[in-house]
Amino acid sequence: MRTRSVLAATALLTTLLHAAHGTAAAGGPPDRSRRAAPDRQAGHDAALAGIRGAGSAGAQEFSTAAGRLDRVSLYLASGAATGRVRVQVRTVREDPGSAVADAAVDLARLGGAGAGWVEVPLAAAVRPGARYWLFAQATTGGDEPVVWYGRRGDAAGAPAASRFDGAAGGWREGGGRFAFYVNPTGAERCGEAEACYVPASLKPARTAGLLTDGRGAVEAVDPAFAVGARYLPGSNVLELPSGRWRHLPAGAAKSRVVGAQDPGALAQIAESRRWLASGRVPGGSAARREGAERALLSMRALLRPNGAFAAAWYPFWDFSWPRDSAFAAAAFAHTGHDEEAYRILRYNAGTQRPDGTWEARTRLDGSGPPDNRQWQLDANGWVPWAAWQWYRTAPAAGRAERLGALYPAIAKAADFTAGSLDAEGLPPASPDYWELPTATANIGTAAPLLAGLNAAADLARERGRDADAVRWAQAAGRLRAGIAKRFAPLGYARTVDGLHGRDSAAAFMAPPFNTAPAGLARALDDTFRELRRPNGGLVPGSDPGAPWGNISWTASTSFFALAWTSSGERAKGGAVLDWVLGQRNLLGELPETVDPQGLPKAVVPLGWTDALVLLTLVAQEGPGLPTPPPART
Repeated sequence: MRTRSVLAATALLTTLLHAAHGTAAAGGPPDRSRRAAPDRQAGHDAALAGIRGAGSAGAQEFSTAAGRLDRVSLYLASGAATGRVRVQVRTVREDPGSAVADAAVDLARLGGAGAGWVEVPLAAAVRPGARYWLFAQATTGGDEPVVWYGRRGDAAGAPAASRFDGAAGGWREGGGRFAFYVNPTGAERCGEAEACYVPASLKPARTAGLLTDGRGAVEAVDPAFAVGARYLPGSNVLELPSGRWRHLPAGAAKSRVVGAQDPGALAQIAESRRWLASGRVPGGSAARREGAERALLSMRALLRPNGAFAAAWYPFWDFSWPRDSAFAAAAFAHTGHDEEAYRILRYNAGTQRPDGTWEARTRLDGSGPPDNRQWQLDANGWVPWAAWQWYRTAPAAGRAERLGALYPAIAKAADFTAGSLDAEGLPPASPDYWELPTATANIGTAAPLLAGLNAAADLARERGRDADAVRWAQAAGRLRAGIAKRFAPLGYARTVDGLHGRDSAAAFMAPPFNTAPAGLARALDDTFRELRRPNGGLVPGSDPGAPWGNISWTASTSFFALAWTSSGERAKGGAVLDWVLGQRNLLGELPETVDPQGLPKAVVPLGWTDALVLLTLVAQEGPGLPTPPPART
């Protein structure tokens, strides 16, 4: 969604908090002749008062027509990750003993440092029209400020905010009114027009989830509006903290908030549940099935009607990569969604370049590449491999005819690969899945090309194209020999020159991509150990010039979950799978990356990770995914 985000205010938090901490507006005692304030003030563009410590507090006078308090809401910003904010409703501002309602908010349970609307449950009888004070004071373990926001400038006929500054002599008022609600209802509840308290830890994530009408329209969920929300099971409809629902109606440009049980939203929920039921939701435990369901629904949202598959729904990710889409096609195929899998394969066949290669990525309308990023040869392996995986699962009726429509693209891809191999049987240097060039052949290209040649040769035999099968089998044999000669002695490092360290793409030499060569098991163990970071995930590689730091990549980590599971080491693969599933965000979505503290970064969800997790879950439940057989000459 393209709403104004509280994260922008959070980015300026430190400056604003220190500017506001300890301030007190000059002024005398309250003017009791003025009419009492109403029970709401939504403006929160200014940090009005620091409320941390015994010498600081804030209070706002109000009255309400209600006879009972259920909750109040305050707009707070905290630089402290731990501590408590005490909230009271008093009849006498200066007297804590006059409180008719008293509650405390734990900052750690809010998610730590951050900013936004904080809803505080309070239960007390009040007299309609009587004058009360909403009081707030924070206690933290350090000097980090906690600030109550509001709007500068007093409202006509209403009292100003009051600030307590013990060092300056006590209570002062003036200079604005605090942002608050008494008994907020409907759109006044946070999570609709205004965000709930957003932990600063959510800032690195650009998105948090997806809304879709199931017909191609998609809207990304802003992380600020995911706090306190949840997807209704089996759907892309959000239940908000208010109990109302947010969904993207068919034909609408933006999402809408509707009442619970809204007929349009219910119809959308029923439709997505029917789609899930038409296939398979893998997972031997509740947590795994929940992860699988969310991954399937997210992949469905990322899939365009024309077969393009968006890597994620955010600028610069909203393109279709042959690599990511190949994994998505395989995952759809193995979960019983044949139409979606084939649609992707048809799109990739239609966007192939005349020479048999693919651009690194294309616009979602299929009109071509969005920029001059160098094309990447690994697509020539991934597309045939995905077609082979689809063919193994496709309904028998009409399967041969549909393969026939894909075959020309498979043939051109395999022929280009075969013709690109050098005297040692290795492919030329090409940007790999890191999207960075190398000076020599890399394993992130060589291993997928081997899988693609084996897959193409097997599909050629299915088509009765024996000459094609022999030609590609011979090329596969040369490539396998080249990999064994140049990559195997280096433990399947990133490049044959040995200058770029280990690479998580070593897992592409294992099933379900390739039949594992002798010695691969040890190489995978060594690679996993070297690439693992303290948070438990992997970086793509150990190239000393790489920018990863301690940021783990869920896709690279998932390579090993899938490879080990498909190689028969289910416990080993399952442990990695469960780590990846453990990184789901507050909506249950899988992020692209995870920071050292285990918090999601970049885009959420990432379609490639969704597909890898689904393939691993399928492999965990059965004999493992099939692997293209080594080509026979």
